[in-house]
Parts: sequence; C-alpha cells; structure tokens
Amino acid sequence: MTERDPDVTQKSDPGGKSGFVPVDPFELVVFGATGDLARRKLLPSLYHRFCDGQIPENSRIIGASRSELTRDEFVKMVADAYYEFEDHPDFKPDSFKRFTEMLDYVAVDVTNDDDGWNELAKKIGKQSDLIRIFYLAMPPRLFVKIAQGLDDAGLAHDKSRVVLEKPLGRDFATADEINEGVGRVFDENRIYRIDHYLGKETVQNLMVLRFGNILLEPLWNSRAIEHIELTVAESLGVEGRGSYYDGSGALRDMVQNHLLQLLCLTTMEPPASIDADDLRTEKIKVLRALQPVTAQNVKETTVRAQYVRGQVEGESVKDYLSDVEVDESKTESFVAIHTEIKNWRWAGVPIYIRTGKRMASKRSEIVIQFRPVPHSIFPETTNITPNKLVIRLQPDEAVKLWMEIKEPGAGGLRLKTLPLNLSYADNFTVRYPDAYERLLMDVVRGNLSLFMRRDEVEAAWRWVDGIIDAWEETDQRISLYPAGSDGPDAAVFMLEQLGDRWSEH
Repeated sequence: MTERDPDVTQKSDPGGKSGFVPVDPFELVVFGATGDLARRKLLPSLYHRFCDGQIPENSRIIGASRSELTRDEFVKMVADAYYEFEDHPDFKPDSFKRFTEMLDYVAVDVTNDDDGWNELAKKIGKQSDLIRIFYLAMPPRLFVKIAQGLDDAGLAHDKSRVVLEKPLGRDFATADEINEGVGRVFDENRIYRIDHYLGKETVQNLMVLRFGNILLEPLWNSRAIEHIELTVAESLGVEGRGSYYDGSGALRDMVQNHLLQLLCLTTMEPPASIDADDLRTEKIKVLRALQPVTAQNVKETTVRAQYVRGQVEGESVKDYLSDVEVDESKTESFVAIHTEIKNWRWAGVPIYIRTGKRMASKRSEIVIQFRPVPHSIFPETTNITPNKLVIRLQPDEAVKLWMEIKEPGAGGLRLKTLPLNLSYADNFTVRYPDAYERLLMDVVRGNLSLFMRRDEVEAAWRWVDGIIDAWEETDQRISLYPAGSDGPDAAVFMLEQLGDRWSEH
C-alpha cells in the first residue's frame, strides 16, 4: 500500500527470501516507554526490524516516562519484556546487545512543565540532521500537553513527526480538541494517527485482492453481493484494563477505529493511486455515506450487551461486572450494528458489524456473502449454496472463496460446497511481522498511507457519536450473553428480522 513495497526489494517468493530495504537513520522518543504497549509491541518490533537489517545502527531510541530508571535498568526492562512476551527460539544475544547500544532513557513527567523536559532536550540535542519521531504511547488526554512541551523545549523541528495512539478522544469534541492542540505544533503531514489493524498483512491484502485481480471487482457491488459481515471477536476479557474499558466500551474501543477502517477498505471506490491522500480520500467518502443511527432506528439496528459468567475454551470465567470491579454498569462489552452505505455501489446492501469480549474464540474476519444464482438449472431437490468470500485476518490468516462443485460418484447429481483456500501459512514461510513493525518503518519513511487523516477520524466519531446519543436518548437496555458464546440472542434476532444470519466460523 505504498509507492513500492516498502520492506522488500522484490516480490516475496514461497521460500520467503527477500531483501529488506534499510530506512534512513532516525531518533525515536517513546513516551510511556515503561508501559504495556511499549514493552509488548513497540520495542520488540524495533528489535525485529534491527535484526532484519532495516534500522541503521546510528539510529537512537530513547525511552521517556515518569519512572526514575537508569539507562541500564531500562535496557534490562526491555530484555525482560522480550523474554516475557515474544517467541524467541532464534534469539541472538550479539544482535540484541548491538540493538541495546541504540537505547537510552530519560525520566520525564509530561504533566509537569519543569520536570524532565530540559533533560530530554539535552539528551536529544536541539540540532539534528536525523529524522525525529515522538511516539505518544500515553492516554490521549496528554497528547496536547506533550506536544506543547516538545514545542516549548525546542524539539519539534521541521523534520520531526508525532505518532498518536488510539483511541483519539472519547467523542468528536475531544478528538477535535486533540487535533487542534497537536496541530498547533505539528503540521498535518507530520501527524501519524495509528491504528495497528492497518499494518496487518491480511488487511493490506484487501487492496491487492480487490484492485490487483480483475476477477472480483466487477462483482464488488449491490448487484452481486447480498450482505457484508465484519467480525472482531475476542476470547479475552478486559484483562487489567477495567477502569479504562468501563469508561469506553466496545463501540469506542473497537468500532470507531478498527472496524470502521476495515469497512472503508472493503467498500471504498478504487483510488487514483496508492498515495496516502488518494487512499484516505476514498475512505472518508465511505464514512460520510454511512446511514446514520438515530433514536428512531437505534433499537432495530444496534444491540449492546455484557457477558455473564460462562466457559471460555474450557475454563470458567467471571462476569463483566466482576472483571471491571463495579456493582453495575451500562458499558457494552459486545456491540452489533446493522448499517448501509448510501451510494450507487452499495445501496440496499446490509452491512453487519459485531465485536465483543469473552466470545467463543478469537477471530477477525470479513465475510462477503454473494447473492444466489438467478436461476437453477438443476432438479428442485438440489440445494445450491450461494458463494461466499471469507477474508480471515486472525488467527490462521487466509482468503477462502466458497464455491459449489459436483460431488464425485454415481447415484445422481449432488453438489458440495468447498473453499478455494489461500492460506498464508501454507503458501509463505516468512515470519509474519507484527503490524507495528511495518507502521513504525512507515513513519520513518514519511509514508502516511496506513495512517488516518484528521477529517477521517472526525467523520468516524460523528457516526459513532450518533449511536451513543441514540442509546442515551432511548435508554436502550443492555442484553446479556454467556462468556464463551457468539454473543446475545438479540444479535441473532436482529439479522433474522432481515432474513439473514451470522456466518458460522
């Protein structure tokens, strides 16, 4: 999804041997460097790219947080986190030692104008020819404060870039406030609003699948497609994020960013090119064409629910209220939405979105359900199942096109539904990079294709705000579903009213 494949010099072969293209030297400051995201994802991702020869050794990575750590203590923390969170059968101590020589650390209290900013400025040096990146792995309420602190310390020069983690605010108003505040320091083309789903290999493959194959694009419209499903199911609960999650919920946490991004890539018009603005302009057209959810239609088009005690993968788990440690809550751990895109390509095609925690299994997939054949030439007793395209994002990344074939043997004509299966594991032996690996390197390159533009974020919030307002106005009740299930019966009923049903996994 970039001007040319940004990570390799040639097309990947089945053996997975490709040459990585090094990026220019850079200096990266990670705010929140002792936090969960940095330890689990960011620092391991940088180490992997260093091992692949993509990060020059004269780059610098500086951790910043309130914790009073020495450089050696920070390096040990990075090593401990790698062993805790990563598969490391091929861990190379020499490579890791060379990687840690790039690391440094400074204690900065971003809420205090006088605590650590001068030390950070000294550590970086105000004059630098290197690309300078500030990664804000922090709560969004601190984004504007950090941007202003960087500006006051003289660190936000013309070659500097800032990365903003999701969620970008709680609603349109707070997102607009963040965008305004950060935008006073950084130009729009230096702001990287990150959604790690856009860095996943199978998500990027949506572009290639649609626009690199003439087979599908003529059918990618309301004449051939019956409905579209987008599912992001998690078997885990809130996992130590109770206070954050109960103030957010599934709609804000997953739909506003991940799922709407998947919807845009699935349904947008062909862009003029794969340049960042061409891609993002087509995505925002989808968001602006989404059917609004209002107080008049919210009960027919949305379901919100919480999990209760149940069994997940053979283990007994607690209910949502126990996990977030509150006596009562109207926060949804599951949401299902029926919407449509009001344009010529998609008018009349139902789009079903669902996401939830403590569901039967972890899976993220897009289902394109095609219409039945217009006329059957086979006997009336012959059942013809409509074609279905399933794009599995995780786990077991694959693209499956379900088709009808004749079952071999005598005794009459019998049809069987079987998939044409493109499994990533079966066809590629490369290590699947974590999404953050690609996204971090794209920031260094200055490639904005996989990042969200301001108007894109705000359009998504406007649509989601409409749902939140409608829930509050109608006081829509919270349904319940057993942990370890596929969600509440109300979500099944919502589709049955339209003559549809959720695809089985």
